[in-house]
Amino acid sequence: MDNWTRPSKITYKRWKDPKPGDEGGFVGQTDEDQVSETEICTVASAVNQSEGNQSEGNQSANSYETVTNQETFTVDDALEAIGFGIFQWKISLVTGLAWVGDAMEMMILSILGPQLHCEWRLPGYQVALITSVVFIGMGIGSPMWGNVSDKYGRKTGLTLCMCWILYYGLLSAFSPVYGWLLVLRGFVGFGIGGAPQSVTLYSEFLPVKSRGFCIMLIAAFWAIGAVFEVLLALWIMPTLGWRWLLGLSAIPVGIFVCFCFWLPESPRFDVLSGRREKAMATLTRIAAENGKTMPRGTLTEYKQHVRGRVKDLFTPQYRTTTLLLWFIWFTNAFSYYGIVLLTTELFQAGDSCGVSQGAKIEPRCNLECKYLTSDDYKDLLWTTLAEFPGLLIILFAVDYLGRKKSMA
Repeated sequence: MDNWTRPSKITYKRWKDPKPGDEGGFVGQTDEDQVSETEICTVASAVNQSEGNQSEGNQSANSYETVTNQETFTVDDALEAIGFGIFQWKISLVTGLAWVGDAMEMMILSILGPQLHCEWRLPGYQVALITSVVFIGMGIGSPMWGNVSDKYGRKTGLTLCMCWILYYGLLSAFSPVYGWLLVLRGFVGFGIGGAPQSVTLYSEFLPVKSRGFCIMLIAAFWAIGAVFEVLLALWIMPTLGWRWLLGLSAIPVGIFVCFCFWLPESPRFDVLSGRREKAMATLTRIAAENGKTMPRGTLTEYKQHVRGRVKDLFTPQYRTTTLLLWFIWFTNAFSYYGIVLLTTELFQAGDSCGVSQGAKIEPRCNLECKYLTSDDYKDLLWTTLAEFPGLLIILFAVDYLGRKKSMA
């Protein structure tokens, strides 16, 4: 009885056959002053009230948890909540290595052609074929690596194509004859066709507001790779030759392959593949590295059963955009690689013909094959460094002017 507080008596009248007109027969009377022998008294204790309150509290908590569990979020919602942080800086460096390696394997074409033209006495069309076969390999490899990445994952596709480039890039350094070099460099080009998957993987870890700046940041790694290749050629070519240059140019790709174990799979790909738990683990890891908290609720699961097709790009909705982008990329590649490859050709042909300075002006031509000199590599370095001012301007203008105006 000591634990009972605020006792209250609830009295009930025992039922009697009331007399007609008797108004005293009632049930539920609570007037304590009118308790008699014919009444039953019950006392409600605080213990019972407390148990009732706890039961109500548990029901309330359960209902709150039910509401919380019903809250959902998407991968984009999670990336927006996590923001740009330490994890994104790390993945910028790792995927940037792939872009550096890609640039070096492409830049080497402008150095390798003039060297082999003189060393192996190759005619012009064979020198041009060394470059052409790389682009042919890229054209064949790009859609194939895209299919691999869509089916097996961005990380898987990128890792495989980088291992491919590393293997055939090193093998090409041991090419005994022109035919072997042509085949092996074609295989390198096939692998380079999958290198843009590094940008695809990178972009799927970025919040929306950071994508413009960060994609241009990855483009800066291309310019860095081109500069590294020219510096490497300036150091290697006068002493060790083109075979060492081909072998050492694969170093960034090799470093990337060593760091592949750290790269996570794209959480967006995992969700679309029905692996929601794996995507959630990846997002939780990113949030922990960035020191942010995940959104409340559960990750929305959406398994994609139907994949897109190439012919979908030519539906009325996308046809104009597809053709415009193809034209832009064609003109961009035609102009950029045309300038890069033509630069060394101009260096090599610069002194082949001239005018005699004697009393009688006569044209003269020197049929001796001219190797690129250290001064030529220095000039090539300056032309390569010219990419950085444009990159810096676009890097900060892309978020202010917009994607379309910056591209224009």
